[in-house]
Amino acid sequence: MTTRKVSRRQFVGGAAAVGAGAALSPTSPATAVAGAGEGGEAFSATRTTAHNVRAVGYSDLDGRGGGFKLAIQEVAGRWYLYMGHLWHRGWSILDVTDPRQPEVLNFIEGPANTWTIQMDVEDNLMITSLEQMPASWGGDPSAPFDEGVLIWDLADDPVHPRLLGHFRTEGSGTHRNGYPGGRYVHLAAGMPGFSRNIYVIIDIDDPTNPVEVGRWWVPGQHEAGGETPESGVSLHGPPFVVGDLAYLPYGAAGLVIVDISDVTSPQFVGQLDFSPPFNPNIGVHSVLPLVDRGIAVANSEAIAVRGMEPLNHTSTVDISDPANPTLLATFPVPDPPRGAPFPTFHDRGGRFGPHNTNMLYHSPFTDHSDDRIYLAYFNAGLRIYDIGDPRTTPEEVGYFMPPDPTERFGPQPPDALVLQAEDVLVDTRGYIYLSNKNQGLWILRETGR
Repeated sequence: MTTRKVSRRQFVGGAAAVGAGAALSPTSPATAVAGAGEGGEAFSATRTTAHNVRAVGYSDLDGRGGGFKLAIQEVAGRWYLYMGHLWHRGWSILDVTDPRQPEVLNFIEGPANTWTIQMDVEDNLMITSLEQMPASWGGDPSAPFDEGVLIWDLADDPVHPRLLGHFRTEGSGTHRNGYPGGRYVHLAAGMPGFSRNIYVIIDIDDPTNPVEVGRWWVPGQHEAGGETPESGVSLHGPPFVVGDLAYLPYGAAGLVIVDISDVTSPQFVGQLDFSPPFNPNIGVHSVLPLVDRGIAVANSEAIAVRGMEPLNHTSTVDISDPANPTLLATFPVPDPPRGAPFPTFHDRGGRFGPHNTNMLYHSPFTDHSDDRIYLAYFNAGLRIYDIGDPRTTPEEVGYFMPPDPTERFGPQPPDALVLQAEDVLVDTRGYIYLSNKNQGLWILRETGR
């Protein structure tokens, strides 16, 4: 299945028409930019709806809609964006040097019947996850799949990575891993004998022969050791490493902090439980520590469509004492823009709630602002929050909602073909990259700062 393609000429022409105040026919995401602006427009399902954000560029990813996790680097003056896909097995590499004209340069085929959706880039290495794909996402539970972590060299050619090594879990594989550079990769791994994902550290000093050096799990996960697991306890990842501490988004176990000064023997430091009171399907999906300010942002992930689950959350946490993290504030829940035909985003269909933030603070090529949170919010699009005062309710200062997709690439969302923003990345030039479950890549810029 392919999407309607959007040419560079179409996009540039549409953007020019916007400047002239022309009303363009909303036949593609490019022409839909006519609705993009800064004033908080009335809702439209066929044009963008925005406040303090404008669209700069768009790519249909050569027909591979459903882009997912993002990473970026600059090499010799060129900006390269790396992307996993939800509905195509493999990874795309785009040139986004001119964000108005993103160009797909390469697509690397991945193994069949395998989730290849997660990645990270640092130190001229690309780290890609391999994981068993759930049936609800199109996986065949009776067919073979590949699993673990692939390590790719980008030093010789950032557009055509060279495969160096493969670490296998001998289990279900890995989900979202963290690689801040250096010798160790930090995994959310499904290991034999354990319930769901645990924290595993691998040594890639020799990237052709990656080896496990340490692991840690929440008590109860080691079923082979006679432990009894609790529902929902699983490391989503990425493990976020700052100095000797790893901050772990551990599902129903909440935010967990461990000491990895000895990587062979991680030690528990502190924990903040979100289940209860929130009890979402994934209690803590992501954690972004802003250690210079002594705070972190933690969020759950919306899973059920139409709000058929406990309330999700995005929260600021005091981590100044890692042994005693405490809740400071929760983020406001977005309301639909004026003119929307649904009273709440839950009524729109699809998932509504937080998903991914601009996580890649280890990268020298991503924005490291510690007073702004960029959050992909499924059917509410991109939401931007000011967290200048972490002890008060964060303030929403911008949003961007692409038009609804017009073609379906996969079985999710199962109810309605609506906007589902997935991942967000902000580079040091100020460009915001937003991926979408059944659409291409949007490149945006905040205008309200």
